Amino acid sequence: MEIYSTEEQQVDAIKQFWKDYGTSVVIGAVVGLGGLYGWNTYSDHKVAKAEEASVAFQALMTQTADEKAMLAGAEAFAKNHDQKGYQALLDLIVAKSAVEASDFAKAEEALKKVIAAKPGAGLDSIATLRLARVQAEQGQVDGALATLEQVTDKAFVAQREELKGDLFVRQGQTDKAKSAYQAAMDNGGVVTSPALKIKLDNLNQA
Repeated sequence: MEIYSTEEQQVDAIKQFWKDYGTSVVIGAVVGLGGLYGWNTYSDHKVAKAEEASVAFQALMTQTADEKAMLAGAEAFAKNHDQKGYQALLDLIVAKSAVEASDFAKAEEALKKVIAAKPGAGLDSIATLRLARVQAEQGQVDGALATLEQVTDKAFVAQREELKGDLFVRQGQTDKAKSAYQAAMDNGGVVTSPALKIKLDNLNQA
């Protein structure tokens, strides 16, 4: 199954952001809400929780080579920390490991958790794109196409349309594939996916 290099770069960037600024983001939110909820107790609690989550997340990142340890750690993290950003990243890692092990049911479960949590920062869009790929890998092409309709973030339109094109090709729907690839091109898709133009040219020459 394809390794999603563009999405992986996006995930890595988000991971680095949370590593560098996750605690600060929470503190900033707390400061903004301080007048409503009472700064002293609320902020101390939130900051402490954010710092604990940050330490736990970074510790888990050192265990990604050990799948069993990482999966156990991810489950423990979900029970002990209420941090959507970190949890979504962990679920994406769980899904990636599951795909590499051809455990598509587990991958689908992890990706749906990310989507349902609505963590923002593009993570839900990445999870939706990956869910569509997992569904397609299981032969659920129509379901994958329906899943892609949930991707509405403009930053991911090119990736959505390219994947739709791939799925239409698989179904033998050449005209729809051409339209999807062209839409991806029109949204700058060739910048992140040089193979996109080749796909469209191949269909136009067929």
